[in-house]
Amino acid sequence: MGKLFLAGPLSDLTGEEMEGCGLIIYRASNMDEAKVLADGDPMHAEGKRTYTLRKWMVNEGSPSFSTALSGGKVTLT
Repeated sequence: MGKLFLAGPLSDLTGEEMEGCGLIIYRASNMDEAKVLADGDPMHAEGKRTYTLRKWMVNEGSPSFSTALSGGKVTLT
């Protein structure tokens, strides 16, 4: 299983426009490992994008995924 869990752009407050920032969630054992992963991102390594590391504690939720292999589609519900 890869270290990248989820990634994508974040919108403005209207939900319409992507502002150029994003969210990346890594599967990391600790903050040091997360920093190594983030530093290894080519956009970060080349200075084209900066990042802030934060630990995320999941308190609630039970996400599930459905996959349509023939359609190349994954749905998070």
